[in-house]
Amino acid sequence: MIQLENITIEVNQRQANQQTILNKLSVAFEAQSFTIIVGANGSGKSTLLNAIAGNIFCKEGKILLEGNDATPLPDYKRSKWIARVFQNPLEGTAPSLTIIENCRLAALRTQKKQLKIGITKSFENKIKSQLASLEMGLENKLNTLVGNLSGGQRQALTLVMSVLDNCKILLLDEPTAALDPKTANTIMQLSDKLIKEHELTAVMVTHNLKDAHAFGNRIIHLQEGKIVKDLQGEAKKQLTSEAIFNWF
Repeated sequence: MIQLENITIEVNQRQANQQTILNKLSVAFEAQSFTIIVGANGSGKSTLLNAIAGNIFCKEGKILLEGNDATPLPDYKRSKWIARVFQNPLEGTAPSLTIIENCRLAALRTQKKQLKIGITKSFENKIKSQLASLEMGLENKLNTLVGNLSGGQRQALTLVMSVLDNCKILLLDEPTAALDPKTANTIMQLSDKLIKEHELTAVMVTHNLKDAHAFGNRIIHLQEGKIVKDLQGEAKKQLTSEAIFNWF
């Protein structure tokens, strides 16, 4: 589903502070897998997500999405494959639009744009049903501006929006970092549920070692732009949170 071949990414090229963030990194993420990426600050975690999403271009290497060479494509041309949830709940939604308007735009994200977004009663009922599963009361606030929602509500809405079109890849960049513990747990449980139900290929960056231990079927430890540990399947299940802590 996602394949990175010898990816090298540098910043501040030809300057005194030039730095290599990812160093000839090769990794493949199988379809319907849920991979957790951990590592110290500066290890290349978010850069890896940005490279997959098309926000950063690699100096060397190739990126394949569903067998297609996406290396030269910018982020908006990769949106037919990829949805993303950011660390900041303010990103990923339009605050000046209502909940239902945000959802309709998300559902049309990979389709040809028209002057009208076409909110039908059928679509409203579909969104109400999906929002009701969050148990946040958002199904009763379809005409509320998203800018008036709490951070947790916006993050939950972003997750629901991510599965409204036909994307198959979900990138999660520290999605709970700005949330209180209870809301963060709700968001993680929702993420896991949606990934399984929609058979998504998911990659999540996190500093939360408890979540790294509890979620996903694979864990990758990055260090100085290289993979130093890669455990999946039964090896991931047997891994303890103390063992992950000791990696650092």
